[in-house]
Amino acid sequence: MPELSIGEKDFLLDGEPYQIISGALHYFRVHPDQWADRIRKARLMGLNTIETYVPWNLHSPTRGEFDTSSGLDLERFLKLVADEGMHAIVRPGPYICAEWSNGGLPPWLLRIEGIGLRRSEPQYVAAVSEYLKSVYEIVAPLQIDRGGPVFLVQIENEYGAYGSDKEYLAELVRVTREAGITVPLTTIDQPTPQMLADGSLPGLHLTASFGSRSTERFKTLREFQPTGPLMCMEFWNGWFDSWGFHHHTTTVEDSDQALDEILAAGGSVNFYMFHGGTNFGMTNGANDKGAYVPLVTSYDYDAPLDEAGNPTAKYHAFRKTIAKYAPVPDELPAEAAAAPEFSVGLTATAGLLEVAGSLGTAVTGETPLTYEELSQDTGFVLYEASVEGLAPGVLKIGEEVRDRAYVYVDGVPVGILSRDSHERTLRLPLAGSTLTILVEDQGRVNYGERLGEAKGLIGAVTLNGTPVLNWTARPLDVDRLASLDLSGAATDLGPTVFTAEFELAEASDLFLDAGDWGKGLAWLNGFNLGRYWRRGPTRTLYVPAPVTRAGSNRLVVLELESVAEESAAFVGGLSLGQTEF
Repeated sequence: MPELSIGEKDFLLDGEPYQIISGALHYFRVHPDQWADRIRKARLMGLNTIETYVPWNLHSPTRGEFDTSSGLDLERFLKLVADEGMHAIVRPGPYICAEWSNGGLPPWLLRIEGIGLRRSEPQYVAAVSEYLKSVYEIVAPLQIDRGGPVFLVQIENEYGAYGSDKEYLAELVRVTREAGITVPLTTIDQPTPQMLADGSLPGLHLTASFGSRSTERFKTLREFQPTGPLMCMEFWNGWFDSWGFHHHTTTVEDSDQALDEILAAGGSVNFYMFHGGTNFGMTNGANDKGAYVPLVTSYDYDAPLDEAGNPTAKYHAFRKTIAKYAPVPDELPAEAAAAPEFSVGLTATAGLLEVAGSLGTAVTGETPLTYEELSQDTGFVLYEASVEGLAPGVLKIGEEVRDRAYVYVDGVPVGILSRDSHERTLRLPLAGSTLTILVEDQGRVNYGERLGEAKGLIGAVTLNGTPVLNWTARPLDVDRLASLDLSGAATDLGPTVFTAEFELAEASDLFLDAGDWGKGLAWLNGFNLGRYWRRGPTRTLYVPAPVTRAGSNRLVVLELESVAEESAAFVGGLSLGQTEF
């Protein structure tokens, strides 16, 4: 059987020098019926390898479960890579960052008292071991020395930027090897001496992450690791977007020059990303470096394949550069058919507050229970308490709102408290009896010190300095809206559920334009397309063709604020532009 090993200067495939030219493609960000198409386009650009993270939180939403159904079928994904004649790199974390909610760590970890994340704390290590064993039951039989595509596996992820617990890294290696992983093991860090030192162990091959100054970065890596192949495991050929900021791009020329430097040095490379895909549902992460900034639904990443899987100018430039160093197929991907363009009217079908009782069960507590206490991993929680005799006045959340709160008195909207604006006080102008607060988790922090924090109304809630007590908290499963019978439901002054029906001649990629809407979520045929927000920079939600069908299709929209037009427009392509205020 073939074997990949670490040589003096190169990766060795069956003893011969081998330059890895890889691309990141996250199976969990792409509809499973489109995996084969994206993998094939990677090979046609000249890649010989596909790399993917593994999201612990998706596979294991509850402890003891490891879901591999449908879009989580890692085995099928890796076999499709092999079918295309390509190799695979698997990066299971357990922490993946990836601009993914909580960096891939499942929220149930946070409900374990005294747990210590990403270190050699016994409870955490035990949970991680369970997870990795489940991953490796799939990966081990698919290693290259057993006839499969997998020839590298990564230990942890960018650990030098977080900690330096060598016992923890050693435990991950032990679990990995005992689970039957025999291929070389790697680490990744930004190429600074401190991060490389903190994130590595003897016996692990170090790789780097960067997007420019390739020669300089490789020089630092070589000084720290005198032998072995040079590899940029994350070549940042683009970047991610956050709500309220501009769409990030890198120029074709600058990225192509950096790529050329990597390959000319004999280095191996993994494009991050080759194809970004989409943060469907409520899976996006967030950053907090003094200010909380949630990420958008699109993970287009200004990558060689755009969010809808179409080649970009970078695809063709990179393909030409790769051809200087490695064989590239003559074939090019076929041009994609233009997406249908049309509009349909939206019908206000129900008020969210009116149907909340069908979306979850209320739990009582003296103070507002956090998402963690409610076992609510993401989405929305509806809080209610009596303020009879207390309002009007100044409402104050003691510590922080995580992350956005819509406030009502007796069903009448009175304001919004938002974490990204550091707002936690609001004047209630009305006398009333019932205070209602709808809280949205806009994405769990995926990087840094705020990884693993609680969500909800954090700290005591007061009105004119008097504690507001005896709350109900109702976790809402808003995905039920797509299948709930809303006939006869009333609309109210709060968030509104809109519906629309339309016909298609055949299944097709679509691009739903949300530019005239406020903030919310949309479902097509029950599939959660993700969040939209007028803040931009994205206007459209990508609809994968396999989600649509010939004949009747049903759109459901949860609008949290207001729409300028009660219609849904489907446009001809992705809209990734500057923020409009």
